[in-house]
Amino acid sequence: MNMFSRQTSCRGSALVVVLWIAFGLVTVALYFADAMSAELRAAANRTAGLTADQAIEGAARYVSAVLCAFATNGVVPDPSQYQATAVPVGNARFWIIGRDPSGAPSTEPLFALIDEGSKLSLNRAGTNLLFALPNITPDFVQAILDWRSSTGATLAAVNYATEDYTAKHAPFETVDELRLVYGATADLLAGDDVNRNGIRDDNEPDLNHNGLLDPGLLEYFTVFGREPNLHSDGTPLVNGNNRAPLRSLLRATFGVARAEQILARLTRRSNNGRTTTPLIFSNLLAFYLQSGMTSAEFAQIASAVTASSANYIYGRVNVNTAGAAVLTCLPGMDATTAQQLIAYRLQNPDKLGSIAWVADALGNANAIVQTLAQGDYLTTHSYQFTADIAAVGPYGRGYRRTKFIFDLSAGAVQVVYRQDLSRLGWALGSKARTTLLAKDTK
Repeated sequence: MNMFSRQTSCRGSALVVVLWIAFGLVTVALYFADAMSAELRAAANRTAGLTADQAIEGAARYVSAVLCAFATNGVVPDPSQYQATAVPVGNARFWIIGRDPSGAPSTEPLFALIDEGSKLSLNRAGTNLLFALPNITPDFVQAILDWRSSTGATLAAVNYATEDYTAKHAPFETVDELRLVYGATADLLAGDDVNRNGIRDDNEPDLNHNGLLDPGLLEYFTVFGREPNLHSDGTPLVNGNNRAPLRSLLRATFGVARAEQILARLTRRSNNGRTTTPLIFSNLLAFYLQSGMTSAEFAQIASAVTASSANYIYGRVNVNTAGAAVLTCLPGMDATTAQQLIAYRLQNPDKLGSIAWVADALGNANAIVQTLAQGDYLTTHSYQFTADIAAVGPYGRGYRRTKFIFDLSAGAVQVVYRQDLSRLGWALGSKARTTLLAKDTK
C-alpha cells in the first residue's frame, strides 16, 4: 500500500471517529434538551398548581365576604349577587360548584354556593326519614343509628363481632364518616356522581340504567345544621308561648284590633266561656295554622318569633332550597307533594318569606301540612353553606379542588370544615374543559 492510500485510510478512520463523537454529543445534547423541556413543563405545571392553590385561598376569602354581605339573618344569598364561574384571580380562575334545587336534569354543573340547610341532619334524622332516602337499605339505616347511638347498644341486625367491626357510638363529625359505617359502599354513598359535582359526566356509571343522575347518600346529609334562636345582636326572639311580649309584637306590627283577633285564636276557652288558657306550641307551623294570620302577615313577624327557648335549634330543613329527595323524607310527604312544593316555589319566588308558604301551596287543612305541624321540621333560614371551589392555573393547568363549609350561626363567618377533593378528578364539566383547551392553544 502506497503512502497516499495509507493517508487516505487514516483520514477516513478519523472522520468516522469524529462523526461518532459528534453523534454522541448530539445525542447527549438532545437528551438533556428533552429532559430540560420535560422539567420546564413539570415546573410550569407545579407553578400552575401553586397558582390554583392560591386562587382557592382567595376564593375562600371571597366567599367569606359574600356571606358577610348577603347571608345575614339566615338569608340564602342569591347567585346573582356574587360570581361563581371562571372568576379570575391573577393568572388563575376559580369556580364554585353548586346544585340546582329544582332538580332539573343537566349536562353541565351549576355554579353557586350549596345550602347545608337543604339537607337532612345525619345526627338527628329519625328512622322514618332515613328509610325514605333513595336506594338506602334497612341494614344501612340500622348501622347509621348504631354508629351515632350514645348508649353503646348494638341496634343493627348484623352481628358485627364476626366482621371485626365496632361502631363509634357517638355523633357523626363529618358526612364522610359514613364511609366507616358497616355496609357502606361507593355505589351507595356516591351513586352515579363519582366526582360529586351534581351531574352525571360521560365517564360516570348509570347504576339504575335510567339515563338520569342518581346521587348517593353523601348528597343528602349534613352534620352542620344549626339555627340561632336569637336576633343578630344576641337578643332573644319573642316566644310565641309567652303572651305579653307576643301581644306587644303583634300590636306594633298589625295594630291593636288585629293583634287581639290573633291572640284570641291562640287561646282556648272553657265550655262556659268564662276562663281562657293560652295554647302552647312546639313549632312555628302549628303556631301559624292556629293564629288565623295570612301568610303575608306571618311573614312580617316570622323572623322575630319562636316557639322554643333554646339558644340554637338543630336539624330543621330549609324548604326554600331543599331538593325533592330531601323534601320527600319529611313526615307525611311523598314524591308527588315534594314536586308540588318545588313547582310552587319556582312560580312564586316572592312568597317564600316564611314557612307559611307550604300551607299556601298545599292548603291549611291538608293532611301533610297537619303532619308537619306536629314537629319542628321546617325553616326558611340557613346559616351553613358549602363552597365547593375548583381552580386552574395559567393555560388551564394545575387543577385543584377544595370543599369548604362556612358557619354563620355564631355571628362571625367561620370555616368549620375543609376537604381536598382534587383526587375525584375533573368536576367542571365539558364546557369549561373545552373553553380552557381553546385558550391553551392560542
